[in-house]
Amino acid sequence: MATATVHESGGRLRGVNLGGWLVLEKWITPSLFAGLRATDETTYCAELGEAEATRRLHHHWNTFITRDDFAWLARAGINTVRLPVGHWLFGKDYPYHRAYGETRYPFVEGGSAIVDKVFQWAGEFGLRVLLDLHAAPGCQNGFDNGGILGVCEWHTREEYIRHALDVLERLAQRYGGHPALHGIEVLNEPSWDIPTDLLKRYTAEAYHRIRRHCPPERVTVAFHDGFRDFREYAGFLQEPEFRNVAIDIHRYQCFVRSDLDMDIFGHIGKSAIDLRNEADEIVRESGYQVYCGEWSLGLDLKVVSLWAEGPYNHALEGMDEFQMATALRGYASVQLLAFEKYAGWFFWTYRTETTPEWSYRDCVDQGIIPDLGRPEQLAGVRTIMDRAGQVP
Repeated sequence: MATATVHESGGRLRGVNLGGWLVLEKWITPSLFAGLRATDETTYCAELGEAEATRRLHHHWNTFITRDDFAWLARAGINTVRLPVGHWLFGKDYPYHRAYGETRYPFVEGGSAIVDKVFQWAGEFGLRVLLDLHAAPGCQNGFDNGGILGVCEWHTREEYIRHALDVLERLAQRYGGHPALHGIEVLNEPSWDIPTDLLKRYTAEAYHRIRRHCPPERVTVAFHDGFRDFREYAGFLQEPEFRNVAIDIHRYQCFVRSDLDMDIFGHIGKSAIDLRNEADEIVRESGYQVYCGEWSLGLDLKVVSLWAEGPYNHALEGMDEFQMATALRGYASVQLLAFEKYAGWFFWTYRTETTPEWSYRDCVDQGIIPDLGRPEQLAGVRTIMDRAGQVP
């Protein structure tokens, strides 16, 4: 089933992120944070202490996503997962940050065993894995998904940068020979105000570290655009010296006031026209494979408002259930059509405790996103195309 999906997609990655699993985000799993002051994985572990944090997180790791979820993803036509990991994955060798307080090594150990299971399950069900360094020492963006909310200091200390590179090389060493490894992303969402030259130096060094263990014939090296125009990377990591490189862009329409004030026709038009034209431009001009590594159906900030400033009201609040269901189906369709122009896309995220607009599984189960693994759904479309003379 999974092999057929890869073939039918023409090699395109159709994927989901496994967010909120090995790097916590409070809005994804609020039950884990109940009764705590913590807002991110660092303060979560520091507040609970090693014994209790270990008990809770090991239970979370073993239950939030399981082998059954990989079986579901394969049946649903997903061929790749993007797996966010933190810089603490390999144990107590990371540099200290003041947010740790009196605990020198606050993070729970054992996450690498979960990554091992991911590769086991991916291999079993014919999925590929894109490993993603999601949280770097000192935090690279100030978001909770970077490990420390409100702090962005990764780029200010050489030991932070060096440790991130060491983690990437250890990932390459450990998983480089596994047939399920698709690629390694060197850093998720570095802040827009980190100098581009610093990001280029880091990314080039990361490329060489990964290539010591992962040949370009088999493994992609990906980097995020750092929230800047792709043209700032003109000539960077290009062939023939650098091979099999991908640039990762993330596209949301719920984090700035102009998007929040837009009605559904505006969101659909932006996706159908602006994102489509942008895709054509980036693919044509960048010289890279291009991934849309994160997107969702989120249209407001009420759920993910831990770090975003209000107000959280939005233009779609007056819709009834039928109108919202129709809107979400249309919004999903036009985004998918735009992102299908890229070498791959990854919905954020696979599962949440909060809202279906951010949960791929809920979106498929509720019919908002097509189930690619159900031939009867696709057969009807093919019949229509046959009748129209569009399919030989």
